[in-house]
Amino acid sequence: MSIAMIYVALKYVVFGFKLLIFAGGITGAAMAAMTRGDAFSVADRHDKWIWVAMLAGSSLVQLINVPFLSWIGIVIIGLYWFDVRPQIKDILEGNYGW
Repeated sequence: MSIAMIYVALKYVVFGFKLLIFAGGITGAAMAAMTRGDAFSVADRHDKWIWVAMLAGSSLVQLINVPFLSWIGIVIIGLYWFDVRPQIKDILEGNYGW
């Protein structure tokens, strides 16, 4: 197996990860667009449409492949899925408290 084949295989793996991140961002943008707008203000987060724009923009940056912006997009998508979305889900289900 030559170095060129390993390089091509690695490029496909990285592209696959970028597609997964893109899909997560688009899914997050769609979910944020369908969420009630007042849930974001109750959670003390940015407005609903700001999150939709950030997630959609971060998803598109993954396909453009600008290195620094791609990392920022990954952080924004991860922040939504692991911090904002669980908090809003708890608020909408009535599971809030200390």
